[in-house]
Amino acid sequence: MTEEAVYSLLPGDSPLLISVPHAGTYIPPDLRARMSTAAQGLADTDWHVPLLYQFALAAGAGLLVATHSRYVLDLNRNPDGAVLYPGADNTELCPTTSFASEPLYLPGQAPDAAEIARRRERYWQPFHQALDAELQRLRARHGHALLLDGHSIRSRVPRFFEGRLPDLNLGTADGQSCAPELQARAEQVLLSTQGFSAVSNGRFKGGTITRRHGQPGQGVHALQLEIAQACYMDEDPPWVWNPRQAQALVTVLTGLVDTLLAWRPHEGVLTYK
Repeated sequence: MTEEAVYSLLPGDSPLLISVPHAGTYIPPDLRARMSTAAQGLADTDWHVPLLYQFALAAGAGLLVATHSRYVLDLNRNPDGAVLYPGADNTELCPTTSFASEPLYLPGQAPDAAEIARRRERYWQPFHQALDAELQRLRARHGHALLLDGHSIRSRVPRFFEGRLPDLNLGTADGQSCAPELQARAEQVLLSTQGFSAVSNGRFKGGTITRRHGQPGQGVHALQLEIAQACYMDEDPPWVWNPRQAQALVTVLTGLVDTLLAWRPHEGVLTYK
């Protein structure tokens, strides 16, 4: 992989685009040399999430996946550094500590403001430009576009939440990033699922991708799904995929994707051509 490959995009022919901003593992060698042992393990990666959604390609969904690690730059944070969850613990646009509060850089090697600005231009802008362009293409073709922002996290991360996280965490920025009826249908799928716990707009309400690109008044509807990694993999190194568990989860995700693809804006609501 080259540093130039900021993302990979497989365009689809349905209104649905799935984005995966945190599954990348590439860190440029010069930057990796400045990083701590904790950073080298890439523990906070959204492991295997693109694999979870491979089934959706056959259904016509597009797939946009970031190639670089979130330790290089977090594509789901505000470019101006504003926090997502005021009053809670938040990681930065260019993270300096891991989810376990370990330093990601060797002493004196953390990025300064100028370097953060360069990384923002190098990584954040191209990814979001590609995301916006693909959503606009889908909206022009279908009259509306759907974005499912795919994430995962260890089921227990005391830095961010107490106890065990629910298995399936739907976020719509408290209903601001998609039509109410679309949120209701997604909730029905997840909350009625046997064998998995679920919550809507709990600890994770959707990051910058959901909030920035979800513009239901403009025909673009966005939802985030944060999945507890214990549902489909070993949460300890080397982060092994569990096929049996994953199959049960993929069945749930298939139901969600099918529901999103079957949805159409309410009659009388303007669509865009």
